[in-house]
Amino acid sequence: MAEAEQPTAIVEAGKTSQWLTSNGFDHESLTLDHLGVEVIKVEPDFLAPLCTALYANGFNYLQCQGAYDEGPGKPLVSFYHLIKLKSNADKPEEVRVKVFLPRENPKVDSVYWIWKGADWQERECYDMYGIEYEGHPNLKRILMPEDWVGWPLRKDYISPDFYELQDAY
Repeated sequence: MAEAEQPTAIVEAGKTSQWLTSNGFDHESLTLDHLGVEVIKVEPDFLAPLCTALYANGFNYLQCQGAYDEGPGKPLVSFYHLIKLKSNADKPEEVRVKVFLPRENPKVDSVYWIWKGADWQERECYDMYGIEYEGHPNLKRILMPEDWVGWPLRKDYISPDFYELQDAY
């Protein structure tokens, strides 16, 4: 078969995916990550409702929020590693949620209003990749100067030859 005709592997839905499906939340199960954690793909418009449902289902801790670039011409990805913390659990339940965004005008709802820990993490993703987290209370650059042009961690970013500091002293 030609490379484009390769069949896609069927991914068995995990516990969280089954719960989301039974409650009517549209998503796609991806393969488990390298640690065996369930990974769920959601469309940008459904991130906030799905995350609200996961919070109501006990995923009360946002361990990590971040982003990465799949490469020039490919989507940007905003990801969320959620944990269900319980006082009597031997091993907490975990799930990763991924949102694939177009390079041009990447926008997704902020999860700050669900998990306050997303505040600086979403700001960093905005600063480095240009992903706009709609509804974030203070979405501005956090690492780069406010007048910086471009998104330094995108794989198609071209570094400027120099950057002139203004009003540095």
